[in-house]
Amino acid sequence: MRRVLTGCFVTLLLLLNTLTLIGPLLVFALLKLVFQGEMRDHCSKAVMWIAETWAEIDKRIFALCIPTRWDIRGDAGLRRDTSYLVISNHQSWVDIPALIQVFNRRTPFFKFFLKKELIWVPFLGLAWWALDYPFMKRYSKAFLARNPELKGKDLEITKAACELFKRQPVTIVNYLEGTRFTPAKHRAQASPYEHLLKPKAGGVAFVLAAMGEQLDAILDVTVVYPEGKTPGFWDLLCGTVPRVIVDIRTRELDPALWQGDYENDPAFRSQVQEWVNQLWLDKNTRIAQLRQEFQNL
Repeated sequence: MRRVLTGCFVTLLLLLNTLTLIGPLLVFALLKLVFQGEMRDHCSKAVMWIAETWAEIDKRIFALCIPTRWDIRGDAGLRRDTSYLVISNHQSWVDIPALIQVFNRRTPFFKFFLKKELIWVPFLGLAWWALDYPFMKRYSKAFLARNPELKGKDLEITKAACELFKRQPVTIVNYLEGTRFTPAKHRAQASPYEHLLKPKAGGVAFVLAAMGEQLDAILDVTVVYPEGKTPGFWDLLCGTVPRVIVDIRTRELDPALWQGDYENDPAFRSQVQEWVNQLWLDKNTRIAQLRQEFQNL
């Protein structure tokens, strides 16, 4: 019963934080629609400050109400004046608070690439737009076969959406697995990685093609729940997640990874896939090491 009460209390505090700050954020989002130039930039900064404040208050709520230990490693060199590509494994909704614990107000506010259709989601679409989340347009192979004149247009649209990041630092988050890890998905894929699903090279290739020149480094993030079973978000709210390990390794970005045509050049596609597979082999080994290290404590 105590755990349930804790979960309900933490949920209430998170909800109050969101309801308090969503109003001011949407006001500045609407002003951003109206203004141009310097005033619009000021509105963008206000929206970002509100979002970071929301995340920081969430961190304080977790610190005060639940006993979870956030075991963060490799974060000493994080900076707010540079642009990163974060590549992480994905197991649970708890991964998102884990990223907030690590990166909020230590790097530029992190963003995800979103499908262009999501801009029409009530309230959230406006908030994502105001936060400068890049909206991408992807055409399917079948659609391009019917409309060959649009080939390459999806990348042009996404590059245009990312033009802003030439003037300000950004942290882009990419989950290469494309979905949360579960044993059932792992078996269905026959994944060669014991602790990971198969990575999807196409998604990160698209991000690099759109933004490669604006990114300064890769933050290779590995999230591990060493106690055993992967927790759900409700488990975190109830205070039943004792420890979360977040391991960060900073890697240099090779310009060769975006200086090619992933869709139409088999040699370049193979090069990117080999890079992604090696990254995933290293991550799989790192997960095993972190779990073994915890068991030996």
